[in-house]
Amino acid sequence: MNIFASSHFKLNPLRLMTSLAVFLAGCTTTPLPPPATVPVPAPAAPIVVAPPPIAAPAYVSNAITPRDYRRDAASHLYERNLQRVYRGKMPPLLYAVGVLQVEVDNKGHVTSTSWMRAPKHAPEVMAEIERTVRLAEPYPAPVRMGRVTYTDTWLWHKSGLFQLDTLTEGQM
Repeated sequence: MNIFASSHFKLNPLRLMTSLAVFLAGCTTTPLPPPATVPVPAPAAPIVVAPPPIAAPAYVSNAITPRDYRRDAASHLYERNLQRVYRGKMPPLLYAVGVLQVEVDNKGHVTSTSWMRAPKHAPEVMAEIERTVRLAEPYPAPVRMGRVTYTDTWLWHKSGLFQLDTLTEGQM
């Protein structure tokens, strides 16, 4: 049986053309948008590495002699070691007495230490004094002298507390 000859299906040329037009309209593609232009990055600026800024010393001493500077250094050591400073007059017999020379550069850093009178009977005290001096860095920068070598006497109590001769409260 021929389906085109059946009574259910009548070939209508207008309907066929319309159906074909609708079908073909659905098959058309929409044009793609134009390709996006990718911006070309500008050439990178040359990297300039500036040296780090030189920090101003946190503490400054205006002393003009090593003797004047010794007071600033002793005050600084006391501030850094408040709990270790012996308060009041020291007893007549001390565990150790040492005289230490300290060299400080223009930024307040200790560059060297040397014993003028070492408490050799108490090497642990010598080591502790040197450690205390180093841990107190930076010292007040001796801006008027550039660098300084000062000397102070350490008075050491058997308890481990100390006084510096520059700021001592004396002995009984």
